[in-house]
Amino acid sequence: PPARDDIRRWQRILYERGWGAPHWPVEHGGTGWSALRKHIFMEELYNADAMDYGWQSTQMVAPVIIAFGSDWQRERFLAPILRGDEFWCQGFSEPNAGSDLAGLKTTAVLDGDEYVVNGQKIWTSDATIADWGFFLVKTDTTVKPQRGISFLLVKMDTPGITVRPIVSIEGGKGLNEVFLENVRVPKAHLVGEAGMGWTYAKYLLDKERTASAFLYFNKRELQRAKDIAAQEMVDGVRLIDTPAFARKAADIEADLMALEWCVLRILAEEKSERNLDAVVSALKISGSEMQQRVTQLQMDALGPRVMRFDDHADEHGDLAIDESWPDYVGGRTSGYLIARASTIYGGAREVQKNIIAKLAFGL
Repeated sequence: PPARDDIRRWQRILYERGWGAPHWPVEHGGTGWSALRKHIFMEELYNADAMDYGWQSTQMVAPVIIAFGSDWQRERFLAPILRGDEFWCQGFSEPNAGSDLAGLKTTAVLDGDEYVVNGQKIWTSDATIADWGFFLVKTDTTVKPQRGISFLLVKMDTPGITVRPIVSIEGGKGLNEVFLENVRVPKAHLVGEAGMGWTYAKYLLDKERTASAFLYFNKRELQRAKDIAAQEMVDGVRLIDTPAFARKAADIEADLMALEWCVLRILAEEKSERNLDAVVSALKISGSEMQQRVTQLQMDALGPRVMRFDDHADEHGDLAIDESWPDYVGGRTSGYLIARASTIYGGAREVQKNIIAKLAFGL
């Protein structure tokens, strides 16, 4: 996994080339590319095994600041994000309000020119390396849940914030609990209007209609699985040439091609105002399940060696690793393990099915 300095250096390289945030408006440093051109660029990024953009900053909070933030907020926050100088984390989920954001309990009470924030967030990616966080908080408990939520920008070294890492299934510490105890945040850090956080969060999640398909990741990792199988031998025959493995890979590739065509159809409707919520939920289900299928295929190709490799061995003891193993062994097991969560994060599969049932079939 890339370190913070790696991410910063790569973001600066993209920024200096004019590609720091291709999807932003040109006046704020974007490229003015069409949806299809952005799609091609992202695919090439993954094909080159380059690092992806910092999603919490360039892809999530920045579009909300651009659309709803004050002039001061745009001037203060956009340039450091574009250059990779500041990192962000997302404070949405809570212990009892994951996919149900309307049920969040973290409160922000206005006290003069500051909000006093109390509550807890969980599954907060990159909170240990983030300079800032964007949090959904309850500023009004007297109205219906969605109407009382606000969108607040919080500096992560503010007194009262405690970050506690969660060791995830593959041994990483990217996920965190965040505790907020009487955290004082300037009123100027409220994005837009108080009580409009639900609307801004929906805008953030709907901004990129096709991201939930994880198409770039899935295409790259399927190719990686095929590359591995082309080098692994079974009784003197390349694994990829064995009927059983070839059939399994072809089955996944056919479904992935179908997913790609769905994405391309949506991209072709770049300026469409048609409600595609049910379609986006279908992409999320298919794309997250595809992550699990392509990483499983890599495990099938590597065989018993997947049980002996741990990218985070230094955190849990020194594991014996065979130095003769090819480079393509490294990282595959951890990728497979963290993909188990793909059908949960970003809206659980069961929640997405309920959305489809309601919007597409009126159930």
